[in-house]
Amino acid sequence: MKYVGAHVSAQGGVENAPVNAHMIGATAFAFFTKNQRQWVAKPLSEESIAAFRENCEKFGFQAFQILPHDSYLINLGHPDREALQKSREAFLDEMRRCELLGLDRLNFHPGSHLNLISVSESLSRVAESINQALDKTKGVTAVIENTAGQGSNLGHSFEQITEIIDQVEDKSRVGVCIDTCHSYSAGYDLKSAEGAARVFETFDRIIGFHYLKGMHLNETKKELGSKVDRHDVLEAGLLGMDIFDFIMNDSRFDGMPLILETPDETRWAYEIKLLKSLIR
Repeated sequence: MKYVGAHVSAQGGVENAPVNAHMIGATAFAFFTKNQRQWVAKPLSEESIAAFRENCEKFGFQAFQILPHDSYLINLGHPDREALQKSREAFLDEMRRCELLGLDRLNFHPGSHLNLISVSESLSRVAESINQALDKTKGVTAVIENTAGQGSNLGHSFEQITEIIDQVEDKSRVGVCIDTCHSYSAGYDLKSAEGAARVFETFDRIIGFHYLKGMHLNETKKELGSKVDRHDVLEAGLLGMDIFDFIMNDSRFDGMPLILETPDETRWAYEIKLLKSLIR
């Protein structure tokens, strides 16, 4: 079963996210549990938590269909110890918010070495950050999103993601989210069904499908290997529809949130229908 949705707004309260997802015909959704541009947010109220859970039940969303995203400010591989601690505290707060909402996964970008420490040292800091958060929470999986590799960002190769996972103590609570736009920009050629098959064979060999906890289904405005993260709407970017047809007809992508982060939210209802229409 394919669960398709988009990264919807939670403006006015987290309880509005499942409502907004239902309105576009989604069977999965992503959202921010707090303002993604601020370090600190007021705690979730008991009323918001209860309303979120009620709306998820009302519209048929279970935890495995929901992929919350953490703040863009967080850098779990930060070279500066003080800044790293600030990111770790914010990440722990995000994990705890998911715990309170009854969610079982949190998607995050691994971070950046800022050209001040080595890649391996920064990756080790990411893993250490995950370990600390897992020690202080229960039931929530830390889901590493692959990146385009822009600037000094980590996680653009399957090998880097594996290097993080290898250092996570509780491997039952670490996972991966693969973004189609980021993958292509990082140099993984998903443009054809044959290319996609090769890429995911490599993914399975290096990381393993058992770690895959979600997908971001995005078109791209940038060429293969550009290392630039620029999403586009479906049917308009450089990838074409073959990769999305591949995902929608491969059972390895069943039972997880397949999330649109395409830039025109007025198209999301159409794009959800378009993706579902590909299923044979």
